[in-house]
Amino acid sequence: MRLTTMTDYAMRLLMYVGRHPDRLCTIAEIAQAYRISEPHLMKITHRLAQRGWLETIRGKNGGMRLAHLPEEINLGAVVRDTENDLALVECFVADNACTLSGQCNLTTIIDGALQQFMQHLDRYTLADIIPRPTEGTTAPVTFAKLDKTSNRR
Repeated sequence: MRLTTMTDYAMRLLMYVGRHPDRLCTIAEIAQAYRISEPHLMKITHRLAQRGWLETIRGKNGGMRLAHLPEEINLGAVVRDTENDLALVECFVADNACTLSGQCNLTTIIDGALQQFMQHLDRYTLADIIPRPTEGTTAPVTFAKLDKTSNRR
């Protein structure tokens, strides 16, 4: 099993934005930091905002920030939202053409492995994967509670 590039980049984007809770982050700076194309990040940003993981602000001084505290962003939920297809084998989809459908126990085993994988991810949040500054570089990252009424943290 391999997660898509979209999921990989979505996690990177969330980690970057989560590491900068005091300001809006831009697609351009994230693209430069991770050497990812801006159009690709735009698509991912749009999807993460649609799903409610990011808040985006348009305009000259716009950018993005997390829509929730990092401790409230579950990794399993993000993977489910960004992966288009978690059907690891053909028989996971309806109307499959596998000649072994109904006669093979591999489906149950693969499904069990996928469920354990997702349950493992469900135990972690974005806060668990945000890189922390190394000693002596900058102050530890702190996360302010969102104030939805004023669009400020």
